[in-house]
Amino acid sequence: MEHSPVGMAIVSPAGDVLTANVALCDMLGYDPEVLATLTVQDITHPDDLATDLRLVDQALAGEISSYRITQRCICSDGSIVIGDLSVALLRDEDGDPVHFIAQIADLTERQAFVDRLDAAEAAAEVERRKAHAVFEGVNVGLLHIDAAGAYVAHNTRLREFLDLAFPDGHLGVAGQPGFAYDADQRRLEPDEMPSARAARGEQFNDVRLWVGEDPASRRALSVSARSVLDGTGALAGAVLAYHDVSDLVRAMSVKDEFVSTVSHELRTPLTSALAYLELLDESTDVSAEGHQQVTAARRNMLRLSHLVADLIFSTRASAGSALVDPYRVDVATLLAEAVDAARLDAESAGVRLEIRHPASLVAVADGMRLRQVFDNLLDNAIGYSRPGGVVTVDLTEDAGGLELVVTDEGVGIEPGDLGEVFERFFRGANARLLNVPGTGLGLTIVRTIVEAHGGHVALASAPGRGTAVRVTIPR
Repeated sequence: MEHSPVGMAIVSPAGDVLTANVALCDMLGYDPEVLATLTVQDITHPDDLATDLRLVDQALAGEISSYRITQRCICSDGSIVIGDLSVALLRDEDGDPVHFIAQIADLTERQAFVDRLDAAEAAAEVERRKAHAVFEGVNVGLLHIDAAGAYVAHNTRLREFLDLAFPDGHLGVAGQPGFAYDADQRRLEPDEMPSARAARGEQFNDVRLWVGEDPASRRALSVSARSVLDGTGALAGAVLAYHDVSDLVRAMSVKDEFVSTVSHELRTPLTSALAYLELLDESTDVSAEGHQQVTAARRNMLRLSHLVADLIFSTRASAGSALVDPYRVDVATLLAEAVDAARLDAESAGVRLEIRHPASLVAVADGMRLRQVFDNLLDNAIGYSRPGGVVTVDLTEDAGGLELVVTDEGVGIEPGDLGEVFERFFRGANARLLNVPGTGLGLTIVRTIVEAHGGHVALASAPGRGTAVRVTIPR
């Protein structure tokens, strides 16, 4: 008893502690002499005392010879120890009770661990229920696949899309052939399906496809995928999100059709009006004041004509039509002509134009489209410049191609708008604040034309410090 690592005590039938070993004294924090003056009732938690006394009575009555319970004991400092209590009653030769032999193992740390585990499990269950509610509640189709492409989980919204793409049922594995089509309504091969691509480890955003056997009821989906990695960094699967963008795609189609129709309808009367204005401008029967008015009208009609041309080009670009017709052209001469044409607007705005370019720079490119790029960049640079500002135009060449940089000292672009300046019809905060006229197509057209030439366009800007647009095009 004295050398046992488990707390042990000899207790009288009345509950007095007759003797206790060192392990029990250390457990409860009592000196042996003090503990020997206490009773079981003194060191037992009040809420556990009734159970202990009931079992003692049963043992004394001969109904049981021993018992084992989990019991809380009170330490000398008032703290609680949770113990595994085992008690046996020793009787003499006549069967009369002599004393109880009790031993108690400290379960406090284990119980604390169990409590923490229970709390963690409860918290995890709450989070699981929340995640499930979000998983099923969002209006986005969600799919989780493993590394082999097998479906691990998917929500109700995705099942609606699966029913459209696979009316005969789905096998729950990525790459199953179904009624899925790309943006041009070409049926997708199994390995082209977003789920199959994600199972191969691809990550992507806004992959467009249509699902549904009937063209009239097909739905347009925008699919994004992110890989899931295990603890070693190996591919363990992927999560895909399917957004229904049918209404948006159809609305964009209607808008493009409307813009195209209106633009073409405007072109004929504009051409006719410009012709008559040109005749008036050349007429000798018009007074000097009349010539000024005709010049102003022509300038505004030309601006409107350029806007219509931008709209028509935008609709052609979105329809996938051929955008450039390259031929040998002197880009330096083309740029100089564009700058000369822009000087009138620059002078009206109080802006000085500076141009630096080689005497000649011949390239195989679409001259008309490049002039459109130059005009749009100059128009933006002048429109967002402050009176007294300078717009600098630099054209250089190297072995690989040509580079054009248009820099202004204007109001610049807000950081939140930088990511969208090349989007169609986008008008930034400064454009609205300064009432700069335009359709929001200028930079979109610049990028489209430059990329059609195999080039690249980049923009750097800071509020209040101006903007620089850099265009590179292969020769």
